[in-house]
Amino acid sequence: MTVRAGIVVTGTEVLTGRVDDRNGPWLAEQLRVLGVDVGSVVIVGDRAADLQSALGFLAGSGVDLVITTGGLGPTADDLTAQVVGEVQGRPSAVDPELERRIGAIVARLMAGRGWRADPAATAAGVAKQARVPEGATVIEPVGTAPGLVVPVAAGRSGPPVVVLPGPPAELQGMWPAALAAAPVRAVLAGAEELRQETLRLWGTPESELAATLRRIDGQLAGLEVTTCLRDGELEIVTRFGRDAAPAYERLATAVRVDFGDTLFSTGPTVDDLVAGGLADRGWTVATGESCTGGLLSARLTARAGSSAWVLGGVAAYADAAKEHLLGVPAATLAEVGAVSPEVALALAEGARQRLCADVGVGVTGIAGPGGGTAAKPVGTVHLAAVGPEGLLTRSLVVPGSREAVRQRTTTVALQLLRQLLVGGPPA
Repeated sequence: MTVRAGIVVTGTEVLTGRVDDRNGPWLAEQLRVLGVDVGSVVIVGDRAADLQSALGFLAGSGVDLVITTGGLGPTADDLTAQVVGEVQGRPSAVDPELERRIGAIVARLMAGRGWRADPAATAAGVAKQARVPEGATVIEPVGTAPGLVVPVAAGRSGPPVVVLPGPPAELQGMWPAALAAAPVRAVLAGAEELRQETLRLWGTPESELAATLRRIDGQLAGLEVTTCLRDGELEIVTRFGRDAAPAYERLATAVRVDFGDTLFSTGPTVDDLVAGGLADRGWTVATGESCTGGLLSARLTARAGSSAWVLGGVAAYADAAKEHLLGVPAATLAEVGAVSPEVALALAEGARQRLCADVGVGVTGIAGPGGGTAAKPVGTVHLAAVGPEGLLTRSLVVPGSREAVRQRTTTVALQLLRQLLVGGPPA
């Protein structure tokens, strides 16, 4: 049996893009691991009517469980608990014991931070957060906002709704308790295994993959295959139940046969492969970046434990910085210009030598929107990676906006590192 869920992310700040949605994707993956298929992630602003519409849409789509995030604070725009109670046919009232617990948390936080506030306003905010729909299960707060599991009232039809706070740390901290609530356990009892596998190709157009998928389409029953082309990497993500495992093997075999020269991973990201390659070899890495301005160093150091292999990086934007910080010869800069294969190599070697690393990576280019010429148009980038076993270089012209050029160049640099460390398709 397939158990399906829907997610409602609330908050005008998320709807308008001021804040990225980190909760929807996190919840979707947690549910997939439990065998629950997420059909929709809906983002709504802080408007009661829009939240009601979203809840009604998901209930009408036949989902077995709905999860909301956000809108549980003490201010007037925090409406989720009240609206969910109304939709589920369960009127809300203040829970005195919960009010006391939240009040103690708020008092402790304010004392620790040295805040002063009007006692009446604080009490009103605490009372608002302590309002609980009749018959709901309370999930103890990690911050100040409790979560709720609200079943539909007797005589009505619809899925239970799990109400969680918006701050990701609070939501994730309360997730185990949400899963332990009786209405949620009852839904999850019907879930079956939902597997997910990923194949990653470097440099293969979607049109070529589409031809392969069309050829074997009749052999892929039970598979949900999605593809995404991002920064030159073609990601094939397949979700399927246990019974469809043979169909997935047919798909994976076809991809290996048709694209063995561009298939670089059957799961791990390029970041995973680079980190694993450095750790396995016991090598360290340093970067010399111009057009990417430190984005490569940021990618390399995003992983916990990366201090074991990342020594550092230099964002040498000006020619003087390239020369004085990384030892790029002034004569080279004058003769061929900062955007050149020679300077990319000099940046890699300079980073390697100045930071005493095993591997150096150099990146230079024209990110735009200005600065291009006929000989060196906007998007021209040159990269080099130098290690104990040799060097690799890459030159290309990246299309798109300034941000697209910088992001794509950073990914190409990681692919160059991946090729140097673990082999596979050329970057």
